[in-house]
Amino acid sequence: MTINIRQVSSPAETKTFDTRKMRENYLVQSLFIGGQITMTYSHLDRTVIGGATPTDAALSLVSHKQIGSPGFLDRREIGIINVGGNGTIKADGKSYDLVRTDCLYLPMGTKDVTFESETASAPAKFYFISAPAHHAYSPMKITAEDANRIELGTQSDANVRVLRQYIHPDVCTSCQLVMGITLIEDGSIWNTMPCHTHDRRSEVYLYFDMKEDTRVFHFMGEADETRHLVVANEEAILSPGWSIHSGAGTGRYGFIWSMAGDNQDFTDMDFVEMKDLR
Repeated sequence: MTINIRQVSSPAETKTFDTRKMRENYLVQSLFIGGQITMTYSHLDRTVIGGATPTDAALSLVSHKQIGSPGFLDRREIGIINVGGNGTIKADGKSYDLVRTDCLYLPMGTKDVTFESETASAPAKFYFISAPAHHAYSPMKITAEDANRIELGTQSDANVRVLRQYIHPDVCTSCQLVMGITLIEDGSIWNTMPCHTHDRRSEVYLYFDMKEDTRVFHFMGEADETRHLVVANEEAILSPGWSIHSGAGTGRYGFIWSMAGDNQDFTDMDFVEMKDLR
């Protein structure tokens, strides 16, 4: 298994990027490849972004030189959300069945993790985020019904959306990982607008639940020096703490958000006034 490495880019450096360099540094593509586990290691809070797509056989989560320990979860925790067909994750002898949008949290110290699909022709797509950990908490499966549901936005602002907090202090105890799903209502286009930054945490967005020809224009960068990336279904964006993160879609979409960093305070946001955006 190979692992893609992404170094950290500064605001000053990012200002000089053309479209190709923006995509090389901040866009993660080809997450879900049949019969494989893919991984990208980002030096933003040492977050690992990955996808496991088992078909005819189970796939095992194994470590890599970049992880620096014999087992992948020896010093890490992981959050996994299924965005495909029905599947099963086995962790240290216990099985967890996950349908679409179900989430599983596994703590530091979990030894053996395997991914399986119920049907090879309609495989599960296990999207995962892993961050360094310092304590072993309890594993937990979280469904959409278990998650905290928050309704946000207004139709007049074209940003009506439903946010669900899965790995969050009020739902599932973790070291630093926070994870959830936001679904944009039909007729709305904007997510995370008005926008914000949170310099104490980096973030990753996985855009999903999109038609083949739907695109999201994801905006990032400093508030007075914004850039955009055009994102297709099941592609992810790396968002540094200094960057805004917001998007507008050409059709229906959702996104899985995850954060790692100094705190787990979901409301710790530095909002940007519309007049200050450039």
